[in-house]
Amino acid sequence: MPRRWLHRLYEYFALWFGLALLGAISLTWTLLAVPLYYVLPKRWAVPLGRWASTTGFRIYLGALSLIGACRFDLSALDSLRDEGPMIVAPNHPCLLDALMVISRLPNMACIMKVDIVDNVFLGAGARLAGYIRNDAQLSMIRQSVAELKNGSQLLIFPEGTRTTRWPVNICKGTAALIASRARVPIQTVFIETDSAYLGKGWPLFRRPPMPITYRIRLGRRFDPPEKAGVFTEELERYFIDELRDAPHFLPPDAPQATESGTARQT
Repeated sequence: MPRRWLHRLYEYFALWFGLALLGAISLTWTLLAVPLYYVLPKRWAVPLGRWASTTGFRIYLGALSLIGACRFDLSALDSLRDEGPMIVAPNHPCLLDALMVISRLPNMACIMKVDIVDNVFLGAGARLAGYIRNDAQLSMIRQSVAELKNGSQLLIFPEGTRTTRWPVNICKGTAALIASRARVPIQTVFIETDSAYLGKGWPLFRRPPMPITYRIRLGRRFDPPEKAGVFTEELERYFIDELRDAPHFLPPDAPQATESGTARQT
């Protein structure tokens, strides 16, 4: 009994320590990023912003590992670092997904939700790094294609939001459309975890069982698609096949994808 209570106390400590550390790193960088955004030319600001994001997120994830809150196996991403322009397309189980990918790939542009870009903790750093808002579809696609043609890699979650249907949500056509216009490949990435922590609907201050395991592995690299709609259906089926036997982090009553990619209720 004492051991169980001690472990629960440790989990609360790890939860609050992790949130406080991320907030401190983000706020500190915001105070520096705001003036730099207005002073530095874009050709200097963007590389600096992306280097800072990679470094800050790596420090944060390293701290979570050090205190035993999480176990990360992200080394598979390192082989992509010098591979040139491509779309990196992972599944999306939780809020930490983008942080894990960016922590390993320093020349990464990222399509982000507006509420993140406008967030007081993350917004200034995101703008300095040249991350792309998702509120205007045509502008988002143009900026994404331009980033890829300038040599950046681009992070897109094909599901569009965090996973609520096992093993992936219905995929959107954005990745296929951008890859087709920029003539770059789509590298699939699989994020596997044994916890629903910070998944869709998980309250920020809810304590999860720890340690949490995260593992990233690379999947197939697809050539630039010719038909976005057909390719998106193929991509969704591929994610379903590859993640079917991964650790199941969603509730047992969550909807599941069938062989055809449509949802069925368990």
